[in-house]
Amino acid sequence: MSIETVDDLRSHLVLATRVELSTIPPYLYAMYSIEDQESEAARLIASVVVEEMLHVALITNLLLAVGGEPSFRYDLIPSYPGFLAHHQPDLLLELRECTPELIEGTFLEIEKPRAPGAIPEDDNFETLGQFYAALEAALDDLSEVSDIFAQHQPGRQLSEHSWYAPVQFDAEDSGGLLLIHDRASADEALEIIIHQGEGVSDERWADPSHQELTHFRKFQQLADGTTAIGRTWPVLSNPRTADLPQGLQGVSDLFNALYGLVFLTMDDLFSGSGDQEASIGRLYGLMSRCLAPTARHLVRQPVGESMTAGPTFEVYRFEGDPYVETATLAASVTRDHPELEKVASQVSAFASASAPSPKPLRT
Repeated sequence: MSIETVDDLRSHLVLATRVELSTIPPYLYAMYSIEDQESEAARLIASVVVEEMLHVALITNLLLAVGGEPSFRYDLIPSYPGFLAHHQPDLLLELRECTPELIEGTFLEIEKPRAPGAIPEDDNFETLGQFYAALEAALDDLSEVSDIFAQHQPGRQLSEHSWYAPVQFDAEDSGGLLLIHDRASADEALEIIIHQGEGVSDERWADPSHQELTHFRKFQQLADGTTAIGRTWPVLSNPRTADLPQGLQGVSDLFNALYGLVFLTMDDLFSGSGDQEASIGRLYGLMSRCLAPTARHLVRQPVGESMTAGPTFEVYRFEGDPYVETATLAASVTRDHPELEKVASQVSAFASASAPSPKPLRT
């Protein structure tokens, strides 16, 4: 479907959000499978994930700026294995152990730069660069006939610069959060996404001072051995909670409930009705102090004689208050997995916070 109206543009920005979100679990799964989480390889992947989250925020800001309505609900939670939306040829995304073959065959394909002269493609794109070029072209065309930024909803955008900080292997001047209110700021947001991700043609750098490699070049270092991946856990490929040993199913449910809380928090962040600063703190807490230790615990748990478990990134369907339900689940899980007591304590703190709980995820 071509982008001919503002509604078409909004639909394609939702698609861009879905595409960016769908890359994060495969990247995280590969990262969690690396035994040394402080290694250069693990931190290199982490630096990509952090910027993918930034890209989600920038796209959502742009959606709001053109009068759209973001929603981080079930329809945006990807499942695995699954194909990268609208990519041609089909590109299968999977949760797999980090290997040079995975990096070469999947991650480099996701982040592949568009060739010089490649035409913009709003659907059935070969590279993300072509897709984002189509968004830029649509913004040009639509801005000529109407003020599409007239109601840019600044109070709902995530634009406080201090709420995003680059991690190791990222550079501050490659871009961060910004308020989108006109054509120039929209261009700036899309250029941040393009330059940090695939880059342009054979450009290696994501920033003007040449301190940060593009995502494509970071992954290329892992694929060609410039940065050694090191020892990895023999994690299952595309695990499912129902297929794990019974003693691990509760831990898997806990991870997925926490994963669901991340989406709820993102929904709350852009709702315009809550405390953004509290929500951003909760988001960082969920990802660094809850999701990560639960995933690292799972990849160490044996499954059969030669494999280990891993986070399944499945939808967890809440029946009541999501935070209370997750806190109860965490408390139950820690009886057999005391290593997760800090996770349980953090979720309990979220559950008892004075901020109103977001609505449960529903289909």
